[in-house]
Amino acid sequence: MENNYDVIIIGAGPSGIFCAHELIEKRPDMKVLIVEKGRSIEKRACPKRKTKVCVGCKPCSITTGFAGAGAFSDGKLSLSPDVGGNLPEILGYEETTALLKEADDIYLKFGADKKVYGIEDQEAIENIRAKAIRANLKLIECPIRHLGTEEGYKIYTRLQEYLLEKGVKIKFMTMVKDIIIEDGAAKGIVTEKGERYYAPEIVSGVGREGSEWFSGICKEHGVETRNGTVDVGVRVEVRDEIMKELNEKLYEAKLVYYTPTFDDKVRVFCTNPSGEVATEYYDGGLAVVNGHAYKSKDMKTHNTNFALLVSKNFTEPFKSPIEYGKQIAQLGNMLCDGKILVQRYGDFNRGRRTTEERLVRNNIVPTLKDAVPGDLSLVFPHRIMVAIDEMIRALDKVTPGIASDETLLYGVEVKFYSNKVVVDKEFKTNIPGLRAMGDGASVTRGLQQASANGIAVARSILS
Repeated sequence: MENNYDVIIIGAGPSGIFCAHELIEKRPDMKVLIVEKGRSIEKRACPKRKTKVCVGCKPCSITTGFAGAGAFSDGKLSLSPDVGGNLPEILGYEETTALLKEADDIYLKFGADKKVYGIEDQEAIENIRAKAIRANLKLIECPIRHLGTEEGYKIYTRLQEYLLEKGVKIKFMTMVKDIIIEDGAAKGIVTEKGERYYAPEIVSGVGREGSEWFSGICKEHGVETRNGTVDVGVRVEVRDEIMKELNEKLYEAKLVYYTPTFDDKVRVFCTNPSGEVATEYYDGGLAVVNGHAYKSKDMKTHNTNFALLVSKNFTEPFKSPIEYGKQIAQLGNMLCDGKILVQRYGDFNRGRRTTEERLVRNNIVPTLKDAVPGDLSLVFPHRIMVAIDEMIRALDKVTPGIASDETLLYGVEVKFYSNKVVVDKEFKTNIPGLRAMGDGASVTRGLQQASANGIAVARSILS
């Protein structure tokens, strides 16, 4: 029957794409269905990129659709098992390394740039590491392959075309309402349109945008989960000159710091040399900040942006980490009429609001044009404010100028890894027939491990 499949994958992000790719490569006759709440990649377009004004597309084309948030991200592939998720804890370091290599080969096959950053000029990297150590920062060495926002879009377009040609069925603009559980096992899905599809293998591959939805599914059906991590912080923007050494030698410097006051973990994440700060919108209109960078020279800016994220882990009796992160972001939205707040570091440090006048005379011109000058102390708890400040001061010892009065801080950036689904080595949940993978299950935290995760899940299904 038309509604019967061998495998149903919820979500067409990197984990879903690579899972389907592996299944169809190894078993061309397999009936695979991907259900995606967003649009096909050729129909994903953000009007704000031209108008500079969000028109509230539903669903948001930046966070949903084929390739998920990865289609419009900076497209950095972290090629080390030490970065981007929990696969080494689940599968082991060696197997994760091999899977990352296989995922990387697929990206190359579909047109990824062959250049890898962070492996040349070891003397310069050793010098950066020494400065980091003196500042009590840990430099995590990780080779990076940079797709670029516009090139990543082209690569995922080719992948979509390939899957469709191979017979993978993809239902776009289709929200999964529920997972069908019968006799204690997952049997299929129900969409919001009332459609029912059945398969012996149901795989949840939703990304961070779908983490809250999947959290609700887990609660309703008794899928075993644990409280995961919420990363809350700011996106920092400086001139390229300040970050020149790190950008040229590492492209993305992955630095981790444990703050002296509260011993909180703060990390540098998603660096975009010559990039631009952007807004992402989640269901309900929640605006959070992100960043992109393009490969094309005529699309580059003079600024580098990166995230500073404070990791918060919660213990009993607290059970709502996703809601906690959203509440902080909503405070920022409330102060800025649904937009992103921006503050100069000098004003942040002095405990005063950034005004339009101070922002206009700043040497660093914001790349997020509709950001609203304001005061982050009205948004963040004191402990997070202290962590951000102490991290900026530490980074200034590695790349002087970060702690300049004119450095821009945008808030709020939130990464939801909070619905940590308990899975085994085959990514099976405690509900027979239901597997979980990707960022939305807190298994991974980025494109490359999510892609590798998809391959691993496909193989566990085929074995």
